[in-house]
Amino acid sequence: MRADGVTSIVFSDRPRPPWLGTVPSIRLERPDGEKHLTVAEGLMKFESRSWKAVPASLTQFLTWAFASRIVPHSPRTPTQYPQRALATVWTAPQYITAEDTHLVEEERRQREYETRMAALRAAQEKKRDEIRAKNAISRAKALDEATAAEQAARAGRTGRTGRLREVAIRFRPGIDLALAKLADEHGVTATVGFSTGDPRYAGGVPLVDENGVTAAVFDPDPGRVRGHAFRLLAGLLLIFPSQTSQRRFEKATKRAKHKPIDGYQTDFVDAPPSGPARSRPRISSSVHTSTCTTPQLVARIQNAEYPAEPSDQMGPAAALFRPQCRACGGKYEKPWRRTSSTPISRTSLPEK
Repeated sequence: MRADGVTSIVFSDRPRPPWLGTVPSIRLERPDGEKHLTVAEGLMKFESRSWKAVPASLTQFLTWAFASRIVPHSPRTPTQYPQRALATVWTAPQYITAEDTHLVEEERRQREYETRMAALRAAQEKKRDEIRAKNAISRAKALDEATAAEQAARAGRTGRTGRLREVAIRFRPGIDLALAKLADEHGVTATVGFSTGDPRYAGGVPLVDENGVTAAVFDPDPGRVRGHAFRLLAGLLLIFPSQTSQRRFEKATKRAKHKPIDGYQTDFVDAPPSGPARSRPRISSSVHTSTCTTPQLVARIQNAEYPAEPSDQMGPAAALFRPQCRACGGKYEKPWRRTSSTPISRTSLPEK
């Protein structure tokens, strides 16, 4: 009948005929107390951007169908319908026109929206490119300054410089793996820098190439990434002794006021679990700075605690580790020095 152009209407009073809507059809029902059959499903009108069911008696439906006031139609927009959406419904031609007008208007609005969003994305990308250009200049300057500091440290070769470098090599697990990663994955032959302890590395260890240029920084402290350290570390590869420490750094720096527009470039190595424990205490939001007038300092180095005291000048380990006040539990940020090379016995620690 469809192939021959014969208009047909299939009626059913079943609750849910499986073919309803696949052919020109309607579902009928007789409401309680009513004498006449009414159209329950299949007759709709387009209103307020969607299709809605139209209540009508069977007599009204047949009158409209015979007069060609309603025709079969496949909706292209959603239906506000309590039952399953029908592929084919009966509706008046003006509602088909209303749907067409709505779709044309929706397409126009979508094009305008996409044009606005494209312009916005282009403006944002242009701004990011400008920021990246400024950052490139700032980071190049920071790297030049770090290179100059490394050259000065190599030329001076003071006892303190050598001790700081030796402490980093001995007590920072995973440095050898980080150097191997630089060689294998980045083609950079590096060594531990003599400028270890410089605050621009945020408590991390500089890994410098054969020309004394910093190629990466090993295990920087997120709590010290600010100022010159931020400008330098934002453009360098940061390698951590474990994935846990890498994620801890990334989580901490996400909350920082200043962060690189493209994020930090980080990687990690798997330091052997049997190696020395992390020398530096973990940084958390609950850690505070000591304000005690007479702090009782203790420094944790290579999984052991050593007595320490305030000092006018930084001791060899002070550039890599921060002591803690046993009285208040806060971190001590001022110059300090270790007073003994013998670890403190656990039994000798005073009760808090």
